[in-house]
Amino acid sequence: MAMSGTARAWIVVTAVVAAAASVSLVLVAVLADLDTAGQAASVAGAVVGLLALVVSVIALFRTGALEAGARSVQSGGGVGRAVTGDRNRLGSATPPVPASSAASPSSNAVPGERGVSASGGIGQAITGDENEDA
Repeated sequence: MAMSGTARAWIVVTAVVAAAASVSLVLVAVLADLDTAGQAASVAGAVVGLLALVVSVIALFRTGALEAGARSVQSGGGVGRAVTGDRNRLGSATPPVPASSAASPSSNAVPGERGVSASGGIGQAITGDENEDA
């Protein structure tokens, strides 16, 4: 899976901040005393924990953060035929992709297991096991 430039930048920023915090805590322990370093580490840990909570809640509710269900189909356009089942026998030709239409609010939904979702039309969706299409 390729990583975006923004994600790479956040990783670098996080690594630099963590390194600076580590060096700062070591300097406090060496130059001051262990009690002061312990208190500083406690405060730093609490702040980092709260920031991690905020980031995780944002990631949970961010648009597009949810993943589609197992063996599902999700398309940004139209779909001629989507098959998500096992041991299906398809004899007919694949139907044409329906003409594009404006995406409805429900078309942005994330499909569940073996579900099908498309911004455009869906010609045929086969979602069960052992279906026959003559």
